[in-house]
Amino acid sequence: MKTSPSTSIGGLRISRNEASTGAGGGTVTSPLPTTNYIAGSDKTAKRAAEKEKDELVADKVLLIKELQHRVANSLQIIASVLMQSARRVSSDEIRSHLQKAHNRVLSVASLQKQLATTGALEVELRPYFTQLCSSIGASMIADPEELSIAVDVDETVVRSDVSVSLGLIVTELVINCLKHAFPDGRGGVIKVSYRTDEDGWTLNVADDGVGMPANPRLADAGLGTSIVEALARQLRARIMIADAKPGTSISIVHEAAETSGADVLPLVRAI
Repeated sequence: MKTSPSTSIGGLRISRNEASTGAGGGTVTSPLPTTNYIAGSDKTAKRAAEKEKDELVADKVLLIKELQHRVANSLQIIASVLMQSARRVSSDEIRSHLQKAHNRVLSVASLQKQLATTGALEVELRPYFTQLCSSIGASMIADPEELSIAVDVDETVVRSDVSVSLGLIVTELVINCLKHAFPDGRGGVIKVSYRTDEDGWTLNVADDGVGMPANPRLADAGLGTSIVEALARQLRARIMIADAKPGTSISIVHEAAETSGADVLPLVRAI
């Protein structure tokens, strides 16, 4: 005699094909809803896993934000120490080096401050460049009425690692303008612009100062020159120099079609 598979629940044996017997002795067939139980358990486990994942992501974002705050604060302290040291030394050469180091640190500190404020992993270039140039001007321009830095940037948003490279390039080129383009208290404007389109992007720093030297022979390259050239290669961009008449215009140009590092032209003036 063939028997039906059965399941024991609470000491009672119930046929998988029969759940109860009618009052008249007839069998009432009622399939056991084991599939619904399993499906319900799967949904509960899935919701719990998703909740745990969301909590882990939230914790990670909070930790990253806290780390960025701490890094930004530490860099601000280092920048302040460098600036205080620059004010105390008597040597103009040492003061110049300390001021450059201060602005380089400040470049990264400004970025970290924006990242910590927004909690994002991408950076809006307009507020970043604006804050960066404002900090450089405050530390190196004696009379803002005579010499100023203007920022004209579109609404581009880039990855944080790209923004670090762009910020350092802006820092070096603006310092270069302040050092060479306006001698003897000469006034003028330094313009920092950034534009992006389907063909790529262009970062330009131009001044209306004394212009390119009559003798185009390159002066001895400084640390700033090496930094700009290395960062341009890293960004797969070219350095283009033009006589702005008056002044000098330096562009960092990245073309979207480029797939390899381009040859980088040397800067006309040592940074």
